[in-house]
Amino acid sequence: MNDEGELCLVPGTMGLRDVVTFSSPGTHQFEKADYPWLARVRVEAQGAGGGSGGADSDPGEAIFRPGGAGGGWSSSLIDVALLGAVETIVVGAGGAGGTANQPGVAGGNSSFGGLVVAPGGDGGTASMTTGTGMTTASGIPGPFGGSGQLAQGGGAGEGAIRLSGTSGLAGMGGASHLGHGGYGRATNGPGTSARGWGGGAGGSVSVNGSAQAGVDGGGGIVIVELYG
Repeated sequence: MNDEGELCLVPGTMGLRDVVTFSSPGTHQFEKADYPWLARVRVEAQGAGGGSGGADSDPGEAIFRPGGAGGGWSSSLIDVALLGAVETIVVGAGGAGGTANQPGVAGGNSSFGGLVVAPGGDGGTASMTTGTGMTTASGIPGPFGGSGQLAQGGGAGEGAIRLSGTSGLAGMGGASHLGHGGYGRATNGPGTSARGWGGGAGGSVSVNGSAQAGVDGGGGIVIVELYG
């Protein structure tokens, strides 16, 4: 209160006033002038997860695919003086799943200007060939942390194993800071979907010539907390 009994709001002391979330893949804009009371922002960016590869075995044989990697995560508390008039926000799209015997696609990066960047996870490979003998396919390394005051890399996609022409295990998708990867399936079927934001897709399984597609990784997200 001032001497005249009026309620005054002191910039920088009002705390959290609003949260703006960007979850649609693509490019968005954050305009500082829309929030004249703004003192600082806390930005959290989650990169998108990688998709899993497709599988198409020969009759009487089988293929098991690894999971895609989870996306990285970054966060920063930024004073309003360090913000440009307009900051470009990018939300990474989940990497596409492969068809036939094609690998999955990497997930997209998510970012808030050049201040906070979170990398996407790589897609699952399609290196295992059709067959009945025991074999394995390596997992997918997770991305390193991006740029920000706090940064964390994404989880690795699990490898896959074939035990015979009918049995084995596809890889789980890698976890992210804000999501979980798809589960590792042991039965004939498509890749498995991530939960939350930025998880990698689980691997597909093709048994006895049944073509199965991979699935998309989890999409990214950018969360902006506005402090007055």
